[in-house]
Amino acid sequence: MPEHWENHLGDALAASLLAGDAIMEVYRSDFAVDYKDDRSPLTEADRRAHGILSARLGGRLPLMSEEGRNAPYDERKDWELYWLVDPLDGTKEFVKRSDEFTVNVALIQRGRPVLGVVYLPAKRDLYFGAAAIGARHIGGADLGGVRGEIGAEPHAAIAAALDRSVRLPLGNSEDRRAMKIVQSSSHASREESEFLSGLQEYCGEIEITPAGSSLKFCRIAEGSADLYPRFGPTMEWDTAAGHCVAEQGGAEVVDIREGSPLGYNKVSLRNGPFVAIGSRFRTGIGDREAVLRLAAALDTGPRTPIR
Repeated sequence: MPEHWENHLGDALAASLLAGDAIMEVYRSDFAVDYKDDRSPLTEADRRAHGILSARLGGRLPLMSEEGRNAPYDERKDWELYWLVDPLDGTKEFVKRSDEFTVNVALIQRGRPVLGVVYLPAKRDLYFGAAAIGARHIGGADLGGVRGEIGAEPHAAIAAALDRSVRLPLGNSEDRRAMKIVQSSSHASREESEFLSGLQEYCGEIEITPAGSSLKFCRIAEGSADLYPRFGPTMEWDTAAGHCVAEQGGAEVVDIREGSPLGYNKVSLRNGPFVAIGSRFRTGIGDREAVLRLAAALDTGPRTPIR
């Protein structure tokens, strides 16, 4: 963990909640939808959340955001520590009013996410994780009880958040027998469909549940889902915060092509295909290597440089 990590986590929690408030103001209105060059949607909520995260986090450390300027690799290659944020992950879910959209805030140290916050403002669910505290969840009335504390001095914010939060994964996840798969509500691919078919042949009983945005990583962290395969395109800001929360909950997020943890601050900010493997694999629910072999066999996409 970086030095003074408590300050960074306190800042990230406060900024995420404020960004979520701004998002919900727009969500409750008759908002307009614009489209970027790649035809992905953009709303006033994206812009407001980006402004808040940039103002709250971007002073002492570099910050890279989906809605901001992307620093060229020559400029960022020597960044030891920086913020990587997606102000509104799941804009398609936001536009559909499905409630499954998130604020994603991650702290990246030497290519690894060491701190992550995933906030679902419409559901009032806050997930966060760091090596010193593991993965945590606060929801509902408990979140309301710590909001004032989180906006105050960082150490008080962490103490309040830890006191009201539950540690992930949840204990009752061990009681479930079927392997549970979580996949994108809006971006399922042909390779993912083939992966699920192969997985069913391999292990028999599986349950498939759709979820939006970084909520999929949070389900893995909870232990309420065991696998999250993703063959379609994602960017580093889409995954970093959820990756950290899942990893601190005992899961892995594995780059299918490299067979190693998904990395950050690459030459290309686009991720390759990956699979998040939940903590129950350690108890024998499935064969990790078999899952990775199946995924690798289905990966036929173009390669992009890592370094």
